[in-house]
Amino acid sequence: MSDFLQAGRMEEAKRALGRLRTAMRTTIRGKDDVIDQVLIALVAGGHLLIEDLPGVGKTTLAYSLARAMDCSFSRIQFTSDLLPGDVTGVAIYDETVKEFVFKKGPVFANVVLADEINRATPKTQSALLEVMDRARVTVDGEPHAVGAPFMVLATQNPVDYEGTFPLPESQMDRFLMRLQMGYPKPEDELEILRTQRGGYDAITATAAVTAEEVIRLQAMAHEVFIEESVLDYILKIVTATRTETEFRSGVSVRGGLALRTAVQARALVLGRDFVLPEDVAELAGPVLVHRLGLVRQTSDALEERRTVAAALKRILAAIAMP
Repeated sequence: MSDFLQAGRMEEAKRALGRLRTAMRTTIRGKDDVIDQVLIALVAGGHLLIEDLPGVGKTTLAYSLARAMDCSFSRIQFTSDLLPGDVTGVAIYDETVKEFVFKKGPVFANVVLADEINRATPKTQSALLEVMDRARVTVDGEPHAVGAPFMVLATQNPVDYEGTFPLPESQMDRFLMRLQMGYPKPEDELEILRTQRGGYDAITATAAVTAEEVIRLQAMAHEVFIEESVLDYILKIVTATRTETEFRSGVSVRGGLALRTAVQARALVLGRDFVLPEDVAELAGPVLVHRLGLVRQTSDALEERRTVAAALKRILAAIAMP
């Protein structure tokens, strides 16, 4: 275990994460499990894909996170006519200096909401590949860093909706986790109905942490102790997906690394400086299901996800937990 964790930093992390939870709960009612998954993705330095029906609070979730972190927020509405340059930015010739000047696109923010990402064409979707992987944009051969922390929260309507394009495997693999918001409980929805507020930008949440604190939490997650037997458990799960006959292909190496990072982040979010096998079992679904596809594809996206999730559960049941 590192000196960083032994020097009382765990208490600092617990306080910072507690403040973040409290701040987000003021606007996201009755969704503590979703908030924890968002915090896990944030601490892991990953990106989130939220697939659900319109109007259940996906945009509010992203905006609340940005406000709680005192970070910049940008929302990109993906449509079929959106171009890659509309996302990343373009180089424009400036007559005053007689040279091309890069004009930053909306992706240059700490928290980026890619709203209805699957309504854009695959060409425009691919504009996010580099920035989600390297936190930078390359235009005309020049790299431009987007800054830190950086997180993409993409929303996706069910792919059988009219006017949607399925995300390619390379894009799906860039998302650390996929989750669903779901409808709130009746008592929580009643509280929402009592609240008089406009759009998401009317939220006036007080910043709970700074960007620097988030960066420190992300660095700390990589130092969370993970025993060799737990790493072997992750490897067995990943390897089993590659031999499962129902899947077109198994989890990639990036997917295995994502699961390792996610379980370290989960341990930290739950107040531990070590990973338990239960962390792996809990996050295997959110981290791996969207990276897997069936050999016999179906037009019903929900049914395919359920089939993939059921196959992954069988894999987990067959592998002994250390």
